[in-house]
Amino acid sequence: MPRSLCLTRQCLGLVTRIECVVLPLAGERGLWTLLCAAGMSGSQPSAIKSQGPFHGPFVAEGVLDAIAESLAVQGYEACSEPMIWRLHLQAELRRLNGERCRHLGDYQFRPES
Repeated sequence: MPRSLCLTRQCLGLVTRIECVVLPLAGERGLWTLLCAAGMSGSQPSAIKSQGPFHGPFVAEGVLDAIAESLAVQGYEACSEPMIWRLHLQAELRRLNGERCRHLGDYQFRPES
């Protein structure tokens, strides 16, 4: 299964684009996430969403495959162009990793309690 995909759909002369990628989360725990960016082709993405974390890349790839099948029913087709929003997706991954690190150490340890 692929770890990334790009889909497009033409409607009324406009081209809608969706790019998805499966990436590992920081922390060496074997957790992966699925990131998707969507918008009009030739412009900045209007939405960036994430799903997960998933335990291992194959689980995330299975979700990616299900999303691709669902979008194909809606008229989206595979696009052979390179991904143009990869930097936006990398920024979202950095944001997710930053949140996870903040929450992992977000506790108080009181042995006397």
